[in-house]
Amino acid sequence: MALNVSELLTALPQETDEITTPVVTGVPALLSRASYQPVPVGRIRRLTALGTLQAKIAAAYLFHWLRGWFKSSDDNQRLLAETHWRTALRVLDSMTYLRGAVMKIGQTLANFPDIAPVAFVDTLERLHFDAPPMHWSLLREMVHNELEDDPESRFASFDKQAFAAASLGQVHRARLFSGDEVAVKIQYPGIARSIEADFRNLFLFLLPARLSKDWDSTKDQFDDLRRRLELETDYELEAANLQKARALFHAADGIVVPRVFTQFSTGRILTMERLEGVHITQFMARNPSQEERNNIAKKIVRAWYRLMYSGRMLYVDFHPGNFLICDDGRLGVLDFGFIVPLDDTEWEWFRKIDRPLTTGLREDRLPILKAWSDIGDDETERLRLNDEYAEWSWLSRYRGGEFDFSNEAEFRRGINLFTEMVRRRYSRARPNTPTIARGQFAWWSILFQLKAKVDVRSIAEEEIKATGWDRSEYTPREVQEVQ
Repeated sequence: MALNVSELLTALPQETDEITTPVVTGVPALLSRASYQPVPVGRIRRLTALGTLQAKIAAAYLFHWLRGWFKSSDDNQRLLAETHWRTALRVLDSMTYLRGAVMKIGQTLANFPDIAPVAFVDTLERLHFDAPPMHWSLLREMVHNELEDDPESRFASFDKQAFAAASLGQVHRARLFSGDEVAVKIQYPGIARSIEADFRNLFLFLLPARLSKDWDSTKDQFDDLRRRLELETDYELEAANLQKARALFHAADGIVVPRVFTQFSTGRILTMERLEGVHITQFMARNPSQEERNNIAKKIVRAWYRLMYSGRMLYVDFHPGNFLICDDGRLGVLDFGFIVPLDDTEWEWFRKIDRPLTTGLREDRLPILKAWSDIGDDETERLRLNDEYAEWSWLSRYRGGEFDFSNEAEFRRGINLFTEMVRRRYSRARPNTPTIARGQFAWWSILFQLKAKVDVRSIAEEEIKATGWDRSEYTPREVQEVQ
C-alpha cells in the first residue's frame, strides 16, 4: 500500500538526542554534564568523537531539507532556525568534551559575525565565558602532585568550584596567607597530549592537499600552529610572558597585566593577582556611551602596540574573555600563553613591513608581499588577492584619523578576501601566517563588537616614538608634524 506524505514525514528519523529541551534549560544541563568528563586523550577516541559529530550535523540538515519540501516558507524558516540551534548545541557539546585545540576553533568562530548562522555564534560565544569547568574530583590528584600538597594547605582559602574555564584550563578563586586575592589557573589533565592527537588527526583531513605545490608551506604552517598550542600548555613560559608584559605598563596607562606569584606556580598551575571587573560582553550590555567604548578600544590598541614595539611580543589571542574592564576603570589584559615572540628574525620582517604599513602605498606593499608569500612574477592573481587583503588588514593604521570599526561591510570585505584566498588554496606563506591572521581578525572583531572609533595611527606612532626608532625617511608628513 502506498504511503501518504504525512506518513513519509513521520518515517523520517527524529531528533532523539538528549539535546531536545529549550535553550534555557538545555545549555546549562549540557555544560553541567561536561564538567564530569575527563579530556579524551587518545587519537582514535578524539577522531571518533569528531566523526560522530560530523555525521549528526549532516543528518540534521538533510532531514531539515527533506521536511522543507512539504512545509510553508514560514514553517521552513522556523524549522531551519531550530536546526541551527540544535546543531550548534551539538558542536558546543563536542567542543566542551574535547576541549583543547578543538575548543579554540569554536572560540575563533564565535568572534566573527555572519560567518556562521546566528544561532551558532550566539551558542559558541559561551566558550569564551561559560565553558564548563572540570569537576574537582578530576583535578585533585594532578593539583596535589604539582603543589606537593593539598591546596587547602598552600592557600589561606581555595574555592574548588572554578569561576572561569577555557580551552586548556580553568581558574579558581583563592587567597594567600599574605591576604592577596589570587586566581589559580589549573591545566586540564591530559590536554597537552590531546593537542598532539588533534593535529595528527588533522593531517588525515589534509591528505588531498599533499598534491598541491603549496603543500610544504601548508605543512610548515600547521606545524608552527601545533608548536604554539603546545607551548601554551607550559605555564612557566606563560608566567615569564606575564612578568615581561606587566613591566611595560604604568599607572598612567590605565592598563594592567596580573602579577604572578611564582612560588605558587608550576608548569601546569599558574597563580596570579585576581582582577575584579567585567568582560566586554557584560560591558556592552550596560549600553555604554560612544566615548566609553572608544576609551576601552584605545587602551586595547595601545596595549597591543606597546607589547609589539616595546616588548617585542605579538599578542594574538584576542577574544572577549581575555580583556577585563576593571572596577577602577583600568583595562586588564589576561592570558599570555599564546604569544608570538618577535626575535631578531621575526623583528626584521616586522621592520620591513613597517614601511607599507605606515605609508599605505602599493609600491611599498608589493615587494614585501612577494617575499612573505614567495609569489612569482607570473602569479598575478595570487599577488592581486594578497595585495587586497594586506590593504584591508593595514587600512586602519595607514589611513590615519578616527577609524570606524562598526562598519560591518568593511569587516565583511576582509573576511571575504581571506575566504577567497583559502578557496583558491593560496596558502603559501611564512609558517606563522595563520597565527598572525587569526590575531588580525580577532583584533578587528573585538573593536567591531565595541563599535569603536579610534585613531589607530596616532597611538601606533606614539608607541613607536617611545622606543626611539627613527622612521622619518617614510613616516607620513602629517605624522611628522604631530611629532
